[in-house]
Amino acid sequence: MRRLPLRSLAVLAALGSLALAGCGTQTGDPGEQTAGAPGAGGRTLRAQQVMQLTEVHEQTGMTLLEGPTFGADGGLFVVDVTAPEGEPKVIRVDVRKRTKRAVHTDGRGAYTSAQFSPYDGRLYLTDFAHGEVVSLNPDDPDDPDGSDLRTFFSGEVDGAPMNPDDIAFDQDGNLYVSDSRGLTEGKALGRVVRIDRDGEEATVLADGLAATNGVSFDAEYRGLWFSELTENRISYLPVGAKGGVTARHTAIRVDGGIAQTDSIAVDADGNLYQALHGRPAMAVYDRHGERLATVEVPARAAEGLESATNVAITPGGTKAYMTVSGPAGGYLYTFDALAKGTRQSNGG
Repeated sequence: MRRLPLRSLAVLAALGSLALAGCGTQTGDPGEQTAGAPGAGGRTLRAQQVMQLTEVHEQTGMTLLEGPTFGADGGLFVVDVTAPEGEPKVIRVDVRKRTKRAVHTDGRGAYTSAQFSPYDGRLYLTDFAHGEVVSLNPDDPDDPDGSDLRTFFSGEVDGAPMNPDDIAFDQDGNLYVSDSRGLTEGKALGRVVRIDRDGEEATVLADGLAATNGVSFDAEYRGLWFSELTENRISYLPVGAKGGVTARHTAIRVDGGIAQTDSIAVDADGNLYQALHGRPAMAVYDRHGERLATVEVPARAAEGLESATNVAITPGGTKAYMTVSGPAGGYLYTFDALAKGTRQSNGG
């Protein structure tokens, strides 16, 4: 999730008390690596438009696409964070035919990410507004409207409610959630939370974070990469086999100007794809923090597009699909990734 215009905050509050006022940055840790502004270092990858998925909603005054993730049959699922009741909140895209269809809508949720569980195969969504993680089966022929919505986790974690943003699954189906708590207050109250695959136990793995946003495992499932929206940094958190952690460290400092660090994906070679809120672009780094490339929407098409929120790389292939939004609407763009896609490069 990312900072939204004040006009939209009141509208979203009516949809589900989703208040995402921005907050100021704080001084970074000593020794952090400055990665350079978008476009500096590495090569430029030009993304090409696939199709427009949404228009600005009259009721909310905006549209914001997130969480692209591939299902088992190759369908690409995308969420629209600001869609009102009656408009598609989960959309299924056939990228080959360039067609789309609505999967789910409701009158409550503000869904900021989507990921398929390796444990039960259901599609999991984070509801930022209500502090919940829910799931549905989007490919059930007996449930074409996605009404089989189940609450997987709800309530406080260590005495405080969550604002869950992005999801990463480990190989056993346990969830790792970026909790963006503190964003509206301008305080570093964000966390990384582990929820076991049965939804019964939640554990805080890291706290004191500045609007935690993107989260993804590295290629070997040894640790988590996560970004902090209002600090423009990416940190690394080693994770043991049973969810235990050792000390985290700041790995990359993203000098993005007006752009801020949004969601993260990781390809088969361990490269990080850091989405940028405030610019329709992504920064690509290797695991050592070297800037490899910048993914950009062509200048002629960038007008009216404000953010590239997330990306999904085709499992086993290199075709990447990026969600881009702004006053011009919500779009799907494609580019060639630097390595093949895996579960860590599949939305979240």
